[in-house]
Amino acid sequence: MLTPAEELGLSGLALASRVQHALYRLGEDRLIRLVEDLREEAVARHMVYFRDGEIEPIRVLPLPLTVLPDQVAYIHHATLTVQNALKRLPRLYLDDPDVRQILRLPDPEERWLVECWGTSQEEHNSVFGRMDALIDFTSPMWKNSFRLVEPNLSGIGGLHMVPHSERLVSELVVPALRQEDPELDLECGHDIRELLFQEILDHMEAIDSGPQLCLIEAKYSGDGPDEQEQLCRYFHDRHGLHVMHADPAELELQRGEVRYCGTRVDLGYRDYSVTDLLELEEEGVSVEPMKQLLRQNRVISSIAAELDQKSCWEVLTDPLIAQKYFSPDERLVFQRHVLWTRLISDRRTVLPEGHLGELLEYVARHQDDLVLKPNRSYGGEGVMLGCAVSDSQWRDTIEAALAQPGSWVAQQLATIPVREFPVLRPDGTLSAEPFYTVMGFAATEHGVSILARASQKQVVNVAQRGGLAAVLVSRKAPVIAAPATALDLHLSRGKL
Repeated sequence: MLTPAEELGLSGLALASRVQHALYRLGEDRLIRLVEDLREEAVARHMVYFRDGEIEPIRVLPLPLTVLPDQVAYIHHATLTVQNALKRLPRLYLDDPDVRQILRLPDPEERWLVECWGTSQEEHNSVFGRMDALIDFTSPMWKNSFRLVEPNLSGIGGLHMVPHSERLVSELVVPALRQEDPELDLECGHDIRELLFQEILDHMEAIDSGPQLCLIEAKYSGDGPDEQEQLCRYFHDRHGLHVMHADPAELELQRGEVRYCGTRVDLGYRDYSVTDLLELEEEGVSVEPMKQLLRQNRVISSIAAELDQKSCWEVLTDPLIAQKYFSPDERLVFQRHVLWTRLISDRRTVLPEGHLGELLEYVARHQDDLVLKPNRSYGGEGVMLGCAVSDSQWRDTIEAALAQPGSWVAQQLATIPVREFPVLRPDGTLSAEPFYTVMGFAATEHGVSILARASQKQVVNVAQRGGLAAVLVSRKAPVIAAPATALDLHLSRGKL
């Protein structure tokens, strides 16, 4: 007898198989046109990444990934449980030396946390984040495959690109799929922009704020995705909301009020960390306006997001700490889905097998089962898979981590799902090639949005030149069919 979760996973496999069969039945000529249309539309909709001032189009893959409503509901529950636990970390940090040792902030950042965390933040702590995760929705063991890799609690990427990639595939690819398989009924999931907008409205109401919203980022950096300007336009066109877009250096403090170009800022959405603000201050820029907004709890995400470190997972996966602060239901979610992670230092800790042991000895002996990561970097920078590096590289990284306490974590290795996608070769023909896929889940009380990144490298990130795969939700239960393989992918003009 299959469990309900296993039946759901098999239904997910059947659905993915039907979508793949339908896509490849289109024929090579039509599929090539779809790939080219997706690229052209991605550029037209400003789905681009700036790198050293140059514009790179974001690749949108033509094969949609599919998910069932019950799977979405479970992901929503699990990720929201973890995010709500992380929102409580500032209080734990201030009260518990053990937690503070794991999440230790440099003194200047800690002073910001102490100064900007208060009663208002305790009562109305708005964090709009994204949990990066691995999951195979097509496996009968899909729940067991769900592993949360790391948190991103502020200034998350994908606000513009995710909904547009979903709509591009929904508008260009899904109608073609339905011509081949009329029973396919796929739709876009929760729009991440709408989830953020509702979070903004909820927080404005909670703190009795005015309506003047400002999006705050390094506006003139010339690197990264250009999303906040697009978000301003969306909020204006969709909701009639006037939104300001500012660099922190452009904010002013006048008689206790933060202003941008003379207009009062009632609430800010930030893609700027305290670390970045401290660097700005060293350049002679006043960052007091940002501190004022954070102190008054008029920023999303709140100051709680400054504890956004990969070592957050140690707080959740250390049984002694977790039992002290979290409920049995929360701990069950942590045990099932949060990867064992430890800040590298010379100490004893609870190992993945559940017993106390020497951390350094374990990390040295289990290289093939672990990943080393810089604790506070992002964009896939510096990630080292134990199974992909030499013994000497592994040892050197451990030594470097010990020389800089708090700088690196060791994390349990999890299987990265692989899917085949059709890609255009330089000679203009198609080939079916394997891609690693990593998910990002942005959850609020109102729903969860899903970001899927795909890459032919095991470190999957748009900043590392990965692409986006649209995740669409099926409104109909699929009929089970045989899975497609590369050998089945015969097109009208030959085999891929």
